[in-house]
Amino acid sequence: MEFIEINPKIMLGKPVIIGTRITVEHIISMLAQGISIDEILQEYKGLKKEEILACLQYAENILEKTTTLDLDKIAS
Repeated sequence: MEFIEINPKIMLGKPVIIGTRITVEHIISMLAQGISIDEILQEYKGLKKEEILACLQYAENILEKTTTLDLDKIAS
């Protein structure tokens, strides 16, 4: 992705916004807590709205690739 990188030398390989140590997980967590994009941008000077939206896109891509299994049906 354009704004997200995974580097084992940065934040133990968690996906981060390029050029920062801000993880996708942290941005998603703040949004989930009801913190607005504008509030995040005020807190983290230098971040861009596009980078925050890229975090959401990254999370969506991960979920899109996730397969769920009904373990009760499998065990039957």
